[in-house]
Amino acid sequence: SHQLTLTEKRWAELFDQLDLNKDGRIDILELQTGLAGRGLSSGSVERIVESGDTNHDGVLDFEEFTEYLRTNEKQLKLMFSSLDKNNDGEIDAAEIQLSLRSIGVNISVEDANRILLSMDKDGTRTIDWNEWRDYFLFNSLNNMEDVARYWKHSLILDIGEQLTVPDEFSEEEKKSGYVWRQLMAGAMAGSVSRTGTAPLDRLKVFRQVHGSTHFKGNVLSSFRYMVKEGGVQSLWRGNGINVLKIAPETAIKFTAYEQIKNVMRGGNETTNLRVHERFVAGSLAGAVAQTAIYPMEVLKTRLTLRKTGQYSGIADCAKQIIQREGVTAFYKGYIPNLLGIVPYAGIDLAVYETLKFAWLNRNRGLDPGVMVLVGCGAVSSTCGQLASYPLALIRTRMQAQATEKGAPKPSMLKLFHSIVTQEGVAGLYRGISPNLLKVIPAVSMSYVVYEYTRIVLGVDIEGRKRKKGKKKDG
Repeated sequence: SHQLTLTEKRWAELFDQLDLNKDGRIDILELQTGLAGRGLSSGSVERIVESGDTNHDGVLDFEEFTEYLRTNEKQLKLMFSSLDKNNDGEIDAAEIQLSLRSIGVNISVEDANRILLSMDKDGTRTIDWNEWRDYFLFNSLNNMEDVARYWKHSLILDIGEQLTVPDEFSEEEKKSGYVWRQLMAGAMAGSVSRTGTAPLDRLKVFRQVHGSTHFKGNVLSSFRYMVKEGGVQSLWRGNGINVLKIAPETAIKFTAYEQIKNVMRGGNETTNLRVHERFVAGSLAGAVAQTAIYPMEVLKTRLTLRKTGQYSGIADCAKQIIQREGVTAFYKGYIPNLLGIVPYAGIDLAVYETLKFAWLNRNRGLDPGVMVLVGCGAVSSTCGQLASYPLALIRTRMQAQATEKGAPKPSMLKLFHSIVTQEGVAGLYRGISPNLLKVIPAVSMSYVVYEYTRIVLGVDIEGRKRKKGKKKDG
């Protein structure tokens, strides 16, 4: 019983520290202030109060507080002993590495050591029960996963090519509506960044379709040509539908990803997917989303290339395509588009994982911050794009070709062959320069919009409330 009283004494001291106005109760604000330094989101603080508050008066009295800690410590004890494989009462780096591997996160010994050092108070390079308990006392229990969670593609980064969809959302994030806020923030960031870079996108499509014939010269002279043809607003042709398709694509891709993931896990909710499984799930989800919205892609290409007065709007463009070329025209270039998803998704993921570990190996601590995530996301999707660019070019050409009903459809391989024979391999990369120019502004815009949306929606990109401001005052 001696042990118990010690624990209770510790709890009493903690209670006293947290109970700022000394009324014998801890409310949400007091808890937030007291735990600000531990980097807890207000969501988790509210959850602590909710789960501890047995008589539902919205505050924790001493009994409720100790009861909460007692149950939480029980779970921590269980988790501690499950991690402590050799039962020596200490957790070492190898044990951390093993436990992360079991949730599908492969980390190196160095990474494990860094996680360890962030918890290791007494410098023994192992974590004993006291350090473990103090570190996780108020954090709910999925913290091994949280390490991994910082680094999930939780950003929906859109450089205007393919959307990357967030990997894993925890159940509580799904319940709290955080996921949809996150998808909304992503869609908004995408709309702004696509609109901001639309002229470069239009130039890319022109160069892809017309090769070197129409557009000799640099980016500026090409813009002059467009402005002469249709005024300044013509630089934004095709942008409307490009922005419109973000929302359905995000929603479909995300829903498909969740479904595919469940099938792959075989109904076992707890296991996370490994990297190669994420790649398969991501590619399949991409394929589903692209199939569903593909007609919008064709319309986007046609509207982007349109001459002044050619179509009065999206509906008119669709009507003309159906009348002249039949419904099948809406799936022109579908095959190269599907094939392009695989190298894109694969390289995007591989580069992202590589960068992530490079960062983790250089920096102690686990939270990379938004800037790093955006940077890594931008580099990885640019690499993915470079790899799948020839397929994207062929897709755009096929979409642009207006064939009469019943005329033979141009085949992907013939096109491929004719481009290489006429213009060499460089012909497959026409329009890549405006496309690369697009990346930096698109990413910067996404970043700024993310920051603002997140202030408006009150959600941190990593799903925690911001704690930067609080530290300064306290």
